[in-house]
Amino acid sequence: MFDNRPNRSAEIVFVGRSNVGKSTLMRELTGHKFETGGKPGVTRQPNHFDWASEDFMLTDLPGFGFMSGVGEEYREQIKTDIVHYIEDNADQILLGVLVVDGKSVIDIIDRHSGEDEIPHDVEMFYFLQDVGIPVVVAVNKMDKVDDKDDRLNDLCDRLGLHPPWKQWQDTIAPITAKRGSIDSLNESVKEHLHDQKRDDLLKFFS
Repeated sequence: MFDNRPNRSAEIVFVGRSNVGKSTLMRELTGHKFETGGKPGVTRQPNHFDWASEDFMLTDLPGFGFMSGVGEEYREQIKTDIVHYIEDNADQILLGVLVVDGKSVIDIIDRHSGEDEIPHDVEMFYFLQDVGIPVVVAVNKMDKVDDKDDRLNDLCDRLGLHPPWKQWQDTIAPITAKRGSIDSLNESVKEHLHDQKRDDLLKFFS
């Protein structure tokens, strides 16, 4: 279990499959450089960024889904730990950011949409909402996507949001983290923080 959580009463969590660029995004948001593994799924414990004097932190949860060289039992354990962490701390979590790879997310969701199977990304999107946490979907690596509007509309469709995506700009944020192009995510996050009367935290997303 994840038991190294700092004692902060306000938190934004970042969740997503392995290798979608969460660590790069955290670097962009925090300005902190930290080790990322060359292989997907190397982060096994949450990374907490509680550098600020405010009672607030960002948490990068381990990647879920396929990980090279990792057995299914261990993968399921990571996912279970993530779910428990979010459930246990839901009262403190102001927002969940679900990071997906814009280039591959539709294929991955469709590949896992069987009769008895809910794709992890869709499951996580609904799970966060079920425990009362607003969600922003950060659609990363958009520099590799040609038909941006079509792709984002398709993603809305898979998440049960009626396209066009542009009416969901508080929920769908196209970004390219490695180029520092994360303005749409910052805007979405700020909107949710404002709704929760946490304007004191807006400065972290300028």
